Amino acid sequence: MAKLHFRYGTTGSGKTLDLLKVAYNYEENNMTTLILTSKIDDRYGHNLVKSRAGLEREAIGIGEKDDIYNIVEYKQSIMSEVISCILVDEVQFFTKKHIFQLAKIVDELDIPVICYGLRADFKQDPFGSTKYLMAIADNLEEMKTICSHCGKKKATISARFVDGKVVDEGTQIEIGGNEKYRPLCRTCHTLLLNNK
Repeated sequence: MAKLHFRYGTTGSGKTLDLLKVAYNYEENNMTTLILTSKIDDRYGHNLVKSRAGLEREAIGIGEKDDIYNIVEYKQSIMSEVISCILVDEVQFFTKKHIFQLAKIVDELDIPVICYGLRADFKQDPFGSTKYLMAIADNLEEMKTICSHCGKKKATISARFVDGKVVDEGTQIEIGGNEKYRPLCRTCHTLLLNNK
């Protein structure tokens, strides 16, 4: 029986690298994966997932108005593709509607869906879509990394940096990589915020 999985972690916790590993494992066993990502994250283009380690794969970029269930159904019924697993990168940028479409794919089409993304933003507020995933996913898995400041504790915050300083103000979504976001533990995040 297929399940809806949510693998979450801070920036730099290896989410995309894990997604690529899972895709490789399926394909090594002659099974097909469908990789989806958000069009909002345009660092590498709209139809590509790329890890910080440099590995990348083509993906289908999903926009706000796209219907994921219809895309999968079309690929299976019209294109005669057999999809063994759906892998979703940057799920925090998907809409509530998309999350429930992914759940419908699991429940009605019996295809496992593994979503990867951030649980919370740089202010420690939940993303709209991931709070629904936290509520309805069959399996939750934290992907861990260490604090980039102290190197001792588990990172729990994807801290945003502006001009080398941690910030806690700004819009929720601001695309960036290592130059803008780093994983911090709560202790270091508080310390760096207070030393602005």
